[in-house]
Amino acid sequence: MTQIDYTETKHWLRAARTLTEALPYMRRYSGKTFVVKYGGNAMVNKELAGVFAQDIVLLRQVGINPIVVHGGGPQINQMLDRLQIKSHFIDGLRVTDAATMEVVEMVLAGSTNKHIVSAINAAGGKAVGLSGRDANLLIATKQALQKNGQEIDLGFVGDPKTVDPHVLKTLAQGGMIPVIAPVSAGEGGETYNINADTAAGAIAVAVGAARLLLLTDVPGVLDKEGKLLENLTVSQVKTLMGDGTISGGMIPKLETCIEAVEGGVDGAVILDGRVPHSLLLETFTERGVGTFVSRG
Repeated sequence: MTQIDYTETKHWLRAARTLTEALPYMRRYSGKTFVVKYGGNAMVNKELAGVFAQDIVLLRQVGINPIVVHGGGPQINQMLDRLQIKSHFIDGLRVTDAATMEVVEMVLAGSTNKHIVSAINAAGGKAVGLSGRDANLLIATKQALQKNGQEIDLGFVGDPKTVDPHVLKTLAQGGMIPVIAPVSAGEGGETYNINADTAAGAIAVAVGAARLLLLTDVPGVLDKEGKLLENLTVSQVKTLMGDGTISGGMIPKLETCIEAVEGGVDGAVILDGRVPHSLLLETFTERGVGTFVSRG
């Protein structure tokens, strides 16, 4: 395997002070699986995308088995606009009809997935692109949305029902890095789009991951004064949801974290994908850079 240029990791090495300080963390996680949800600005920005690919390769080189699950909302929107297909949203959720689902699968499992695979391979890794439909990796059920006592039909939007980790474990044993588009099959053969955070959480539980890492466009979970909350237990997260400290789009991310750690994942982290090498800073430094959620 081609080795990446270690000078590119100067940001996290400076934070760790010396490589010696990082070595205990490398030994601790050697042989472990990390599931990384990749999306947001980290995926759109070309420079950050290159840094992300290098970091994923470095994780693999030090013995960690990374699995990448990616989104692609901006890319889907661009293609829908180009094809003049209008999108409809309910409470921020895209209503996915048959025509939209065809575009979603084309973009996520096609161009977006292959772009990420190519970036990781160019950085010296051996990435393999998959969707949830491959080898029945993900089987989904139709997502039901309740609003004002009525069920709202979101179309081909699904929730994970089962995850078969066999193909992922086989790829890891061969030194491969799976890159997964969250498009899945239904029990009747239909195709569903799954939220990338939700898919990543379900996959992390299925493979017994040591970490679920959700890259976002914010530093992590903030208190009411805007200060980063570095460590939270499940019970603390629920309390913060109840008093309104955690709100909006952060709620479903943290619900995914709770489900993951209650399902056996050692810890889930929400971290800022806009920070270069945030994956390495979180993994190989004592303090980390995001919000770490544990069972407590």
